[in-house]
Amino acid sequence: MIVGVILIVLLLLIPVFMVVGIYNALIKLRNRVKNAWSQIDVQLKRRYDLIPNLVETAKGYLKHEREVLENVTKARTQAIKIDEGVAQQAKAENFLSQTLRSLFAVVENYPDLKASRNMLAVQEELTSTENKISFARQHYNDSVMKVNTKIEIFPSNIVAGMFSFKQEEFFEVEEEERKAVKVKF
Repeated sequence: MIVGVILIVLLLLIPVFMVVGIYNALIKLRNRVKNAWSQIDVQLKRRYDLIPNLVETAKGYLKHEREVLENVTKARTQAIKIDEGVAQQAKAENFLSQTLRSLFAVVENYPDLKASRNMLAVQEELTSTENKISFARQHYNDSVMKVNTKIEIFPSNIVAGMFSFKQEEFFEVEEEERKAVKVKF
């Protein structure tokens, strides 16, 4: 009799422990996604802080390229204001990257500016930041893939549905972002 009661209790507890384990795994994965996004956010803010230095350094040399400088400043302002989710942030960041590329293409036409110590330092910082953003984006997308997979596979999909876990959005690069900038002399 006692063995039967113990067996029934164990059979009832096993599913409970499974649900708790799956739920905790989903929470861990979701928190990793949030952490990965905050790492991207840190690098984006660093990028936003560097852009005014870049524009100020270039202003004196690029008097005839005012539109390029204004576009970079405008794109930075738009990217800072975005707080509507990953897809909108990615779109704003892609636009900002495109305007920065156009600025660097223009800088190539000004040898004095290109050789300026300040410009070289700011460009190096910005390049370093772009690399960090790229790595952070990759880490974020890996985290999103893991949580989305866990939400979709059986039996965790049942637990995810019970507790309203939603799929996360990838931080994707637009096709235009992948094209190389053409520099003309």
